[in-house]
Amino acid sequence: MVGIKKLNSSDISKEAAFKFVILIGLVSLFADITYEGARSITGPYLAILGANALTVGFVAGFGEFIGYGLRLVSGYLADRTRKYWTITIAGYFINLLAVPLLALANHWWIAATLMIIERMGKAIRVPSRDAMLSHAGQKMGMGWAFGLHEALDKTGAMIGPLLVAAVLYVKGNYQFSFAILAIPAVMTLTILLFARWLYPHPQSLEKQSENLQSKGITSAFWLYLISASLIAAGYADFPLIAYHFQKTAVLSPIWIPVSYSIAMGVNTLTAPFLGRFYDRQGFLILIIVTVISCLFAPLVFFGNFSLCLIGIILWSIGVGAHESLMRAIVANMIPMERRGSAYGIFNMGFGLFWFLGSFLMGALYDISISLLVAFSVGIQLLAVPVMWMVMKKIK
Repeated sequence: MVGIKKLNSSDISKEAAFKFVILIGLVSLFADITYEGARSITGPYLAILGANALTVGFVAGFGEFIGYGLRLVSGYLADRTRKYWTITIAGYFINLLAVPLLALANHWWIAATLMIIERMGKAIRVPSRDAMLSHAGQKMGMGWAFGLHEALDKTGAMIGPLLVAAVLYVKGNYQFSFAILAIPAVMTLTILLFARWLYPHPQSLEKQSENLQSKGITSAFWLYLISASLIAAGYADFPLIAYHFQKTAVLSPIWIPVSYSIAMGVNTLTAPFLGRFYDRQGFLILIIVTVISCLFAPLVFFGNFSLCLIGIILWSIGVGAHESLMRAIVANMIPMERRGSAYGIFNMGFGLFWFLGSFLMGALYDISISLLVAFSVGIQLLAVPVMWMVMKKIK
C-alpha cells in the first residue's frame, strides 16, 4: 500500500505514536461494538433460555470477577515472555469469537459459559495491550494517549447497543442479533493484525527512563491502588442504577438505554480532554474529578428525571477518568518491562473491590437507599487523602 511502511527502531516520532494509538483505538471501537452490543441483551437472552434471576446475576458478576482477576496472570506472563502481541491477539480472538457463537446456544448454561469465556478473553488481552499503548504514550503524553483510546473505545460501547436495538427492531430475534455481531468482530481482528504488521515492535516508540528502571514498583503505586480500589468499591454498576430507574419509574423503559448511550457519549467527549489536562497539570485532575463525580449517587438515587440525567453524566465522567487516567498514571510510575504485571495487579485489585462494592450496594438497596448513597459517597471521599499522598510522592 502506498504511503504505509512498517515501524522500525528509529521511527519514534510523535506522528508514529499517534497513528499507533489510533489503530489500537479502532480495534477497541469495533471490539466494543461486538461485546458491548452482546452484553446489552445477554440478561434477557439467558432468561429466554431458562435461567432465573439469581443465575443471571451470578453469571454477570462471576464473569466480571474473572475478567479482572485473570489479568494478574496474563500481565505477569506478558512481562515474563515479552510476547505482548501474541497474548493480545489471542485474547481478542477468544473475546470476540465467543460473541457470535451465542447465536448457536440452545441451553442457558452454554450461553453462560460463552459469556464467561468472552470475559476471559478480555482479561487475557488488556494488560498486554495497555503496556503497548504506554510506549506510544511516553512519546505523545500518557494522558492524551489513553484518553484518546478511551474515547474511541467508548464510541464503540455507545454504537454496539444501538446496533443491537436496531436489529431487534427489524428482526426481533436475539440469535440473529448475536450473529450480526460477527461483522464488527471480523473487522476488529483485521485491523488488529494490520496493526501487528505495521508496528511489530511498539516498544521502539519509547525510550526507557533510567529513573523508572531503578524504581520498579514503588510505594506510590500501592497507595494509588488503595485509593482506586476505594473509589471502585463506591461506584455503582449501571445495572443497579437501571434497576432503580425501572423500579421507581423515574425514567421510562425507553429512556433507560438512552441514558446509558448518553453516558457513553459523554465519556467519549471528556476522556481526551481529561487526558490532556493530566499531561499538563498532573495527578490533581483525578482528585478534582473524584470529588465532583462522587455526587452522582445522591442525584441518580434521590433525583427526579433531570437530576438523574445529571447524575448519569457525572457517573460517566468519573468512569471515563478512572478507566483512562489510571492507565496513564500507572504507566508513568512503572518501568516499561514491568507494566504488564503492574496493569494486571492494578486491574485485579480494582475489579475485586468493584465487585465487592457492587454486591454490598445491591444488598444495601434492599435495606435503605440512604445507606447505599452514604456508603457510595463516603468511601469515594475516603480515597481523596490517599490520592493526595500519592500526588506528593510522585512530584
